[in-house]
Amino acid sequence: MTRPVPTRTLLTGTALVAALALTSCAGPPAAGPSGSPTRIVLADAQPLGGYDPVDGYGELGVSPVFEGLLRPESTGDDRLPDLVPALAAAPPEPNGDSTVWDVELRTDVVFSDGSALDADDVVATYSAVLDPATASEIAASYSMIESVTATGDHSVRFTLHHPYYAFPARMSLGITPEEEITPGPAADSERNRRPVGTGPYVLAELDAEQAVFEANPHYHGTAPQVTELVTLYLPDDNTRAQRMRAGGVDGTVLPPTTAATFAGADGVDVLSVRTADWRGLSLPAENAFASDGAARLAMNLAVDRDGIIEHVLAGHGRPAHTPVAEVYGEAHEPEAVFDHDPDEAARLLDGAGWREGPDGIRERDGDRAAFTLYYLASDSLRRDLATAFAAEMLPLGIEVDVRGGTWDDMGSHTADAAILLGGGDKPYDLDTQVYATLHTREEGTPTFENPGDLAVPGVDEALEDARRSPDAAERAELYREVQRAYVEHPTYVFLAFADHTYVSAENDWDSGPLVLEPHAHGVSWGPWWNLAGWRR
Repeated sequence: MTRPVPTRTLLTGTALVAALALTSCAGPPAAGPSGSPTRIVLADAQPLGGYDPVDGYGELGVSPVFEGLLRPESTGDDRLPDLVPALAAAPPEPNGDSTVWDVELRTDVVFSDGSALDADDVVATYSAVLDPATASEIAASYSMIESVTATGDHSVRFTLHHPYYAFPARMSLGITPEEEITPGPAADSERNRRPVGTGPYVLAELDAEQAVFEANPHYHGTAPQVTELVTLYLPDDNTRAQRMRAGGVDGTVLPPTTAATFAGADGVDVLSVRTADWRGLSLPAENAFASDGAARLAMNLAVDRDGIIEHVLAGHGRPAHTPVAEVYGEAHEPEAVFDHDPDEAARLLDGAGWREGPDGIRERDGDRAAFTLYYLASDSLRRDLATAFAAEMLPLGIEVDVRGGTWDDMGSHTADAAILLGGGDKPYDLDTQVYATLHTREEGTPTFENPGDLAVPGVDEALEDARRSPDAAERAELYREVQRAYVEHPTYVFLAFADHTYVSAENDWDSGPLVLEPHAHGVSWGPWWNLAGWRR
């Protein structure tokens, strides 16, 4: 286990020079820049492999290799995409209370191995996700499914444990052939390295440094004009930026402050894509200060969200007061905000008995107004957000000890430390955006869903009612009720909805509209999310 490192620990000048030298001397992956007009080379921060849909790869219907029953269709990143049929022949049909969903499949689809798609493939894929033996990372997101059955060669029925109007948002899961479903944990499956899907591309080559995708000759849709995609693994932000400046790649993902350095550069476009990706910190229930409702409200009033967006996100984002962004329309409550009011925050803390101690840090009954805030050590943006938050709390007499760590480090401290989180991993329906974040933890809840397990009065009931209601207007009002209740009794400090920033070489392709992005980002998203649809 990696030991957490405080962010205030800095490299000495000699060590910094040595580190930069190592970065600059590291040998590049084998692939070079685009060698033909139909080849795209992209640099990503994420390790290659992990291409198993049973473990969540391509879960939102965005993947070069896989398709789901539905896929997102976008008209711009300022609104939710529509979910339209992909492998389904028509939109899914629910029964009267949304406990049964029937789906007819297309009859003209074959997998990249030449085998025909049928209902058994859909049943096998969803059943594998639900099978405890596969230890799927996404199993909890499909817990509403009681059974998946084939009702014909090309028809499938999903029977749910309870009414769930948002079930179409669970129908973009990539489908793999029944024959590819093997026993054992999904993380160990050969599907991660040898995926077989129905998408526009096939994985032709894979090693630790690069993945090469080629056009799928069996693809049922219009053949992609970009016929080859090469993805390089370059985890260091500065290395990816250097490769981009050198003309070594056609595009990459970068933190906003690094992407901003490309503004005005010849031959390069900087793209900022709107998201439902909130960034904020969970608060620990077993810390005397953070468990105090007055303290949580004070911290929400004291933090300068606009300043964080300007200085940490280089302007690429919007303030987040709750996990519900404006993009959700009628379900968004515009009055559910925290004024930036440090003076009122100080009065709240005084009134709750948190008084300044000899060293300037507030105390009450022997407890200090202090807690540890963990962030993922490999993520520079989370580091910068955590550091900025801590700096804003100190003048108020709150001491936040910022530490970098691994997911294992953080997973063992969810009750006694704050964690800098990113949310919105499944944003194409509001239920999937807020239920896991705000609902009290239940048996089987993943570690980082409401990790502090702090409850907001009335919110569990409203969330349960909203996911069961067939009436859109009633659901919208219930979600507004959730937001109003939350700002009275906050359990997190949400900071911002962070835009994702990409740098792309100028080209003459018509790449179509951007899409509102989830928490996940990288070169599977940005202007390349629908690469198979690029046209000249």
